[in-house]
Amino acid sequence: MTRSLLALVLFLLVSYGFMEAWPLLRGPSLHVVSPRDGAPFPSGIVSVRGTATRIAMLSLNGAPILHGEDGAFETTLTFPRGGSILTFIATDRFGRRITTTRTIFVP
Repeated sequence: MTRSLLALVLFLLVSYGFMEAWPLLRGPSLHVVSPRDGAPFPSGIVSVRGTATRIAMLSLNGAPILHGEDGAFETTLTFPRGGSILTFIATDRFGRRITTTRTIFVP
């Protein structure tokens, strides 16, 4: 009886530890809402919005982007005529990275 109870308690502790550690094991997450890939922007003004979770740093084309505690970020940028590639890089505190790119066009 004691051995079974001890095994059950140990199993519950390991399960709880795994559930708490799961977000750290998954790594960073990045979801860019705007701009859509290949979208035209006649004015050249682009609103960049999205969400990044479990991150320590977020950058757009090498420049850091400020994000809230909930991971939401938003900024407005101006681009010259022609095509531009936006490269988002989210890095967690363990150095794991996730990259997303968007291509925009200013006629």
